[in-house]
Amino acid sequence: MKYLIFAFLLAPSFLFAQASPAIDAISAALGSGDVETLSKYFADNVEISVNEKEQNYPKARASEAMRSFFSSNRPVAFSQKHKGTSRGNGDQYCIGNFEASTGTYRVYLYLKISGSNAFLQEIKFDKE
Repeated sequence: MKYLIFAFLLAPSFLFAQASPAIDAISAALGSGDVETLSKYFADNVEISVNEKEQNYPKARASEAMRSFFSSNRPVAFSQKHKGTSRGNGDQYCIGNFEASTGTYRVYLYLKISGSNAFLQEIKFDKE
């Protein structure tokens, strides 16, 4: 019985650990403005929001939108503040701070988990 309880408590952290490398890679890409690496994780459609202006983009256009954002807001650093797993579906999220030449943004990332793959579905930038 002890082993069953231990396995039950450990299972959510194991599921999160599988997607954590994706969140870490996305975080590093945000901090350096690396659109090529970032776009590897894009879902077929990505919602990008900057200061509450939301836009849905197909994968190719999302890369262009991020490239444009980074050219206007030169990346300095990105630091994760909180990350976790959504209850019920195992999807991942991350909240962090994006430091740019134009100021600091609070960033929300939402990743859809499908099997062993993580797909970035939403990126939200809110200027602080």
